[in-house]
Amino acid sequence: MAWVLLAIAGVLEVAWATGLKAMALRFNLFLAFFTALSMILSLAALTGAMARIPLGIAYPVWTAIGSLGAVAMSAVVFGQGLSLQALLGVLFIVAGTLLLGLETV
Repeated sequence: MAWVLLAIAGVLEVAWATGLKAMALRFNLFLAFFTALSMILSLAALTGAMARIPLGIAYPVWTAIGSLGAVAMSAVVFGQGLSLQALLGVLFIVAGTLLLGLETV
């Protein structure tokens, strides 16, 4: 269950990061509420996950999910191009996160 909470926390991190970018382009009260709620729920789920998963694993995995999701949302929603350098960076994030995850198996 802790890993499910961590995944939810990561997805919600992507939601609030995307909301922040969207609000930077055009403020909207509903979007502000959605972003704030996503932040609160993301931190609550992360806290729940940390009850079982060590900080040194949970936090890097959470930020990796957020980083990967932010890169994807930047490309899909906001039309930002992805260079080879950016794609390699994402690959290294995934590799590092997988190595950390193996520590808990």
